[in-house]
Amino acid sequence: MPNRSTLALAIIAVITSLTHTALAAGPTKDNSPPNWPQFRGSQASGISDGNPLPADFDVAAGKNIAWKIDTPGLGFSSPVIWGDQIFLTTAVRRDGSTDDVKVGLYGQIQPASDGDTEYEWKLLCLSAADGKTRWDKTCHSGKPAIQRHTKASHANCTPATDGKHVLAFFGSEGLHCFDMDGKKLWSKNFGTLDSGFYMVPSAQWGFGSSPVIHDGKVIIVCDVQKDSFLACLDIKTGKEIWRTPRDEVPTWSSPTVADCNGKPIIIVNGYKHAGAYEFETGKSLWKIGVGGDIPVPTPIVAHGLTYITNAHGMFAPMYAVKLDAKGDLSPINGGAKIHEDMAWAEMAGGAYMQTPLVYGDYLYSCRDNGVLTCWEAKTGKQMYKQRLAGGRTGFTASAVAGDGKLYYTSEEGSIFTIKAGPEFEQLAESTAGDVCMATPAICDGVIYIRTQKGLVAVKK
Repeated sequence: MPNRSTLALAIIAVITSLTHTALAAGPTKDNSPPNWPQFRGSQASGISDGNPLPADFDVAAGKNIAWKIDTPGLGFSSPVIWGDQIFLTTAVRRDGSTDDVKVGLYGQIQPASDGDTEYEWKLLCLSAADGKTRWDKTCHSGKPAIQRHTKASHANCTPATDGKHVLAFFGSEGLHCFDMDGKKLWSKNFGTLDSGFYMVPSAQWGFGSSPVIHDGKVIIVCDVQKDSFLACLDIKTGKEIWRTPRDEVPTWSSPTVADCNGKPIIIVNGYKHAGAYEFETGKSLWKIGVGGDIPVPTPIVAHGLTYITNAHGMFAPMYAVKLDAKGDLSPINGGAKIHEDMAWAEMAGGAYMQTPLVYGDYLYSCRDNGVLTCWEAKTGKQMYKQRLAGGRTGFTASAVAGDGKLYYTSEEGSIFTIKAGPEFEQLAESTAGDVCMATPAICDGVIYIRTQKGLVAVKK
């Protein structure tokens, strides 16, 4: 029989493991299954543990497929889940035609030519059990205020929910709040939000930053061609609580709310100003001014650090920053010297499109060309670098993880299952049978994969 000290340590280890699993999977409601309330789940972690997940699946053959549905229009936002409800956004052409999407590794910057088309911007509520539509609400109708990228849609922002409210953000077409039954509560318009290429203003790419709900507040980042800002709104009314101007070029990154010594802070990506802000006031706490000039990945939090990456232009940094940092943390001499409040930094290891992932002791980041790098999350020691798919396809969707597995989704619809750990091991390659630009969601043992034409529920 173990002695009391050994038994106590074992109990503590089990409790710690269960707590980590619950936090990673997101909050629960009335003992319901874990939820996936925003882009990449709780704190954008991308993790949902506690249930077995399949290593492989096949949509065409029905292997490990719970259900598959078609969805209207085109939307590259991710699904979010609360209990037995799934929420999706989409933009539907009024004439019944479909939007074209061009995938692959290319450098074309001119937008898609559908700016004169009439659309309906919609929020859908689906049943998690079978994918059937519960309600369908039109948030806005008309022509798009700005054009979209050829890899984007007019519905890129992932919804957010707290179990009482559901937010759908469409950039220039407004922020819209509903209750869980589809009743419209409020809408707010912020004018034209153009987050296209800052060096070529005619290259309009749509809007992609998703909202976050925390403690009855809505946090949004609107980094655009003119008058960028970070704002906090009241979830019940949509009333603006504070707005902080940002000297920033257009970005596509979403904010993250993290706990720092018992107080919430907001962490954002950026080219001129990646950094942290006070949750209550919007006051800047720390900033980094050296990075890629079109930031897309969302900051993530683990081990008392936040990981910020981007990769376009002169630099492709991966920063591991202490949450309680202060002041200007910008590296000196191209990263030759880093600030003491950075645990580590690598100036040429960042990702352009994908939000990274920390699973256990390791940080994983995949570039849009499929090069996957694994580091020790606390130290920055590189464990491996491996190319997925042999360079034959692009990767835009961010990774998700659970049950000891990492899932990387290519634009052409191949999903690569990688064993979590310090050594590279590919467990399987599966196919969704359609273009995949949206980041999957995992909830209660089900992987929800949004394709260009629909939604697939994958379950072991």
